[in-house]
Amino acid sequence: MISACSEQNQISKCTGTDYSKWTNCFGKQKITDTYFPGVYEGQYLNGEPNGQGTYTYTYGGKYVGEFKDGKKHGQGTYTFASGNKYVGEVKDDKMHGQGTYTWADGRIKKGIWKDGQLVKEQ
Repeated sequence: MISACSEQNQISKCTGTDYSKWTNCFGKQKITDTYFPGVYEGQYLNGEPNGQGTYTYTYGGKYVGEFKDGKKHGQGTYTFASGNKYVGEVKDDKMHGQGTYTWADGRIKKGIWKDGQLVKEQ
């Protein structure tokens, strides 16, 4: 397995201001989404986040992990502005699959998540 750092060094830096043309490159883009504005920095494919990247939310919080077709998808870590944290699988921008949610006060829920909800605690 190749680390994200060495993977980043193997692809070129994204160039130009037309993000829709960024492909097979590493770049940084300000996201003006109405609900979740922030900054994405990472790999691009066909104009969308794809591969390893970091999304830092304007309102606090951060996601570090895998993206697919512009969405958080694969293994990742959400760190929320509240201090809560989720580490595990994500699909279509939601906690989905095996994961651990830790509240800022130390409480922990481990298990299987589906569409952002814990469905089977372990």
